[in-house]
Amino acid sequence: MISAFANTWKVPELRDRILFTLAMIVIVRLGVHVTLPGVDASVIDAWMQDAKEQSDATTAGGLQAILGIFSGGALQQAGVFALGIMPYISASIMMQLMSAVVPKLSRLRREDGGQQKITQYTRYLTIAIALVQGVFVAKALMAPESNPLMGGIGDTINRLGRDLVPQPDVLWQIITVLTIVAGTLLLMWIGDQMTERGIGNGTSIIITVNIIAALPGALLQTWQYFVAREGASTFEVMMLVVMIAMLLLVIAGTIAITQAQRRIAIQYAKRVVGRKQFGGQTQYLPLKVNYAGVMPIIFATAVLSLPTIILTQMFPNAGWSRSLQDALLGGTWYYVLGAIFIFFFSYFWVATMFQPSQISEDLKRNGGYIPGVRPGKPTADFLDFTMTRLTFAGAIFLTLIFFLPVAIGKLVGLPPGSMVLQFFGGTSLLILVGVILDVMRQVETHLLQRHYDGFLRKGKLKGRYDRLSQNSGTAGAGTAIVYLWAFIGLLLVIGAVAWIARG
Repeated sequence: MISAFANTWKVPELRDRILFTLAMIVIVRLGVHVTLPGVDASVIDAWMQDAKEQSDATTAGGLQAILGIFSGGALQQAGVFALGIMPYISASIMMQLMSAVVPKLSRLRREDGGQQKITQYTRYLTIAIALVQGVFVAKALMAPESNPLMGGIGDTINRLGRDLVPQPDVLWQIITVLTIVAGTLLLMWIGDQMTERGIGNGTSIIITVNIIAALPGALLQTWQYFVAREGASTFEVMMLVVMIAMLLLVIAGTIAITQAQRRIAIQYAKRVVGRKQFGGQTQYLPLKVNYAGVMPIIFATAVLSLPTIILTQMFPNAGWSRSLQDALLGGTWYYVLGAIFIFFFSYFWVATMFQPSQISEDLKRNGGYIPGVRPGKPTADFLDFTMTRLTFAGAIFLTLIFFLPVAIGKLVGLPPGSMVLQFFGGTSLLILVGVILDVMRQVETHLLQRHYDGFLRKGKLKGRYDRLSQNSGTAGAGTAIVYLWAFIGLLLVIGAVAWIARG
């Protein structure tokens, strides 16, 4: 594997793609720390410092946690990338579901050039979603005490005697909303550029980088709790070792289930066209065990968080409202309802995305059939029955991933809401595993095309030449990448000088 990493720098195109991807990642992380105009950054810094000093500080749950993950902390820091890539993700999911339900969009997707139209509609929908969410972010910044992602900032404001937004007038609201929308569109453009000129899917890489950005803080928090805390015993240090071993096991199991698939043998009839013979070989139709991916967990947490958001706005001081919010944000009912919703959304996603009738018709049209199954409706019924059983196994896996963080937290004694627990399951772990595997496959493919050894000489992580279809564009020229990194270096120098002058 070490030689494979060394070989990545021997392929000029691959080296340029990696450097371009790293440059875009640096720009994304710089934008997270650029505060919105009209927001007092010193209040944010003081609040973040107060939060670090509180050892029992917890993170938000549900939809708020997902927004915090996808924005990479920019939402808490009132950055220009406050919404992150989440509006584009929401728009893409909505267009996928509508394409499976609305006949007009379904026909458009199958037409030549139809996918470009769908992409264009997705971007328009992204602007609309970002505008609506930008208004809510501006309102939350005007009243930060009610923002669940800024817990405790009210005490910091009272201590400093300064407001987070000194002049919250109409002009500030308009500028803030436009800045937030522009930041989301910039991230969407960066994601497209990374997909075309970099390695992997750009949007997924942005989300992954934002998740990994929380890892150092999570490791520091865990170290302080188990080792550096006063009165820490030898047993607690041993629990840290157990937790690391459990993390490795969870990651290995997640990779295995993510890669798991049922391969359906497809036999093609022989055809003679002129002097050439086509068909006669056996191919395989792969059906993934976790076909729905991370979508059921995202849908389940969003649905469970929606009532709490409504109750917070309509009944902020009612006792029954607070009790119901606590039950829906981390109590027993939260996990019971979450498991039910995960099963429901797993089957719902497969029902809308997996079309056995269309697959059966395509096989029949191309002269393919499943051995032992008649073409037509019997083939569609067989595929539907097989995918239903696979979906049940995938839903059980997602439910276990949903329960793992709280279970491991209670086992090792970590406080609820600890940042490190998000890497033991849920949305973060599934996204990390999926994106890293995808990037490794694409790098593996580039290496094998240039006759180099890949990451694994033996195993199931095979480089596939069709993976390069995601990177159909040309890599950035070497000179352009040098200029890009020089510009990033200039930004870093200016930021360092400003930070020193401010201190």
